[in-house]
Amino acid sequence: MREEKDMRVVNFGSLNIDYVYRVDHFVQPGETMSAQSLQIQCGGKGLNQSVALARAGVETWHAGLIGPEGHFLKETLDRAGVHTRFVEESAGSTGHAIIQVDSTGQNSILLHDGANGRLTPDFVTAVLDQFSAGDTVLLQNETSCVEEIIHQAARRGMRTAMNAAPANEKLVGLPLEALSWLLVNEVEGAFLAGTEAPEAILDTLAARYPETTVVLTLGEQGAAAARGGWRAWGPARKTAVVDTTAAGDTFTGYFLRRALEGGTLEEALSLAAAASALAVSRPGAADAVPGYEEVLRTL
Repeated sequence: MREEKDMRVVNFGSLNIDYVYRVDHFVQPGETMSAQSLQIQCGGKGLNQSVALARAGVETWHAGLIGPEGHFLKETLDRAGVHTRFVEESAGSTGHAIIQVDSTGQNSILLHDGANGRLTPDFVTAVLDQFSAGDTVLLQNETSCVEEIIHQAARRGMRTAMNAAPANEKLVGLPLEALSWLLVNEVEGAFLAGTEAPEAILDTLAARYPETTVVLTLGEQGAAAARGGWRAWGPARKTAVVDTTAAGDTFTGYFLRRALEGGTLEEALSLAAAASALAVSRPGAADAVPGYEEVLRTL
């Protein structure tokens, strides 16, 4: 296994201000509805995944941009133990999300890119110059320059993980075959594979990207992973669901922790499922991500 000190990840990650509305049900077209409450929180899949990695014990750097009103996001990363020397202020607004959380704990999310869409190739190069072959890059589909980052990381001999969320036209044409890990949920997997059955999604993506470990999260049905002809399945943990906002991001951080230290796919899926179960039992996003020792106590 790799030593923890050797697990270095740089996350070119989205940074959002989340406006979280508690509602009886998701607002429908043409409907005007009063929310039960509003909370303003730190968010962005990138921020949540950096927090998850750091709390899982991985040496994590976050690279991204914020507007002048977004400095509390950087402070949140600092408190979680994430290195933030590559979090810079940009002109214009910080990215933000409008999140509805219904009475069952499910969520719907509307995103605005803001500063997340202003990453440049020069910024990418300046950050990656500080890392080396064998280090790992983490990406989501919530920033600009994703293709540039994948190409640069491959040229430098770095491993790359991507959480291909959200599923939209920006994914089309990306060099996903260059990834070490591709993490998708059912919606994202169906978008990429052109089929909805979980086994068919895995088969299609594993055949298309034979050198990539494909991880498919299935909510209450657990998660599955494939690499070439190899398959692994992991059940979900039973828990009372309060808020699913951080479930996938927590899963990503903890899956990579075990994968980076040389664990099997089954071990990585098990650790990630245990961490996600704790996260969904609490309100919030980054604040809901558990620490490594707490997760180990549930295994």
